[in-house]
Amino acid sequence: PLASLAIATMLALFIGATAFAGSRAGLSRTHVSRVAGPAMSADEPWNSDIIAKSTLGVAELEKAVGKASSTGQDFLEAQPYWDVSNIPLNTYKNKAPFTGKVVSCKRIVGPDATGETCHIIISHGGKMPYWEGQSYGVIPPGTNPKNGKPHTVRLYSIASSRYGDDMTGNTGSLCVRRAVYVDPETGKEDDSKKGVCSNYLCDATPGLEVTMTGPSGKVMLMPEQDPKTDLIMVATGTGIAPYRGFIRRLFVEKTPAAAAYKGQAWLFLGVANSDSLLYDDEWQAALKSYPQNFRLDYALSREQTNKNGGKMYIQDKVEEYSDEIFSKLENGAHMYFCGLKGMMPGITDMLERVASSKGMNWAEKLEQFKKNGQWHVEVY
Repeated sequence: PLASLAIATMLALFIGATAFAGSRAGLSRTHVSRVAGPAMSADEPWNSDIIAKSTLGVAELEKAVGKASSTGQDFLEAQPYWDVSNIPLNTYKNKAPFTGKVVSCKRIVGPDATGETCHIIISHGGKMPYWEGQSYGVIPPGTNPKNGKPHTVRLYSIASSRYGDDMTGNTGSLCVRRAVYVDPETGKEDDSKKGVCSNYLCDATPGLEVTMTGPSGKVMLMPEQDPKTDLIMVATGTGIAPYRGFIRRLFVEKTPAAAAYKGQAWLFLGVANSDSLLYDDEWQAALKSYPQNFRLDYALSREQTNKNGGKMYIQDKVEEYSDEIFSKLENGAHMYFCGLKGMMPGITDMLERVASSKGMNWAEKLEQFKKNGQWHVEVY
């Protein structure tokens, strides 16, 4: 089952974008019960000019995944596997960066998505290892027109497990949304204000050399010493990246962590509409294979309504389960936040109300969660 699940999720990334338009009958019950017609906004266009192509065929992928799945993933593990004392950290720095090479770049959202998001696989040849939850830095070519100096590094959460999408330990993946600016008066894109690095990456073609730093970060690492630990993962948009690494490690690959895991990994993802969902096929495959250990909830702001009749944002979806989430935290669960910082006030206010209803001081409780290493935040 693990091998077949691995093949299914790998193929989902490399099949053409037309497959995205297929049936969505497998979405969560919340999604199915509240879907309405998607609406486009003039200030959130998507760029149809970029058609990303994979360099790997289906047969090659099946061969690579089959080989990796039959032998298991244990060649990049610490001893014991949960020991984080010697994780790779800042192996490459700004003054002495690494040169990676793009394997593939693929658009992974549908035509009615609010913007373009791409999945980019970069080869590091095994020379730039990382752990789930870490980030890579990318230095785009060229100079900043404002000061004439070289562009600075941009950090991106890594969207794959340490073994990479081909499970050989030679690649890392990024999930990048193309940043564009549309003039409100003309309705046209202003290239002078577009995101330099995001457009560089979303325009990438196989073979492109990318200047990189890292890996960096320890805030978003998984707590693996106790395999019964519940994980609550909250994301908006491309903030989904680190959790893809988590979920592949626990439910796709034959890792020691997967063999030991007895907890529940609960994923919350907030996007604008169903065409903006990221890696949905992979989540559905994990949900089908591990219904007791994996849980999934979506917040689709343009297709769902919250309890007050307004748009369903990620904080509204999390609030629906406030008591259960608070209880899990009280019992040692780790809670992760990655994406737009605007989600944080609503979620912390909600947890404060739950704490107050239980006669607890939220500030003290939050400090306790942080002290215990249960609170992980990487927002922007």
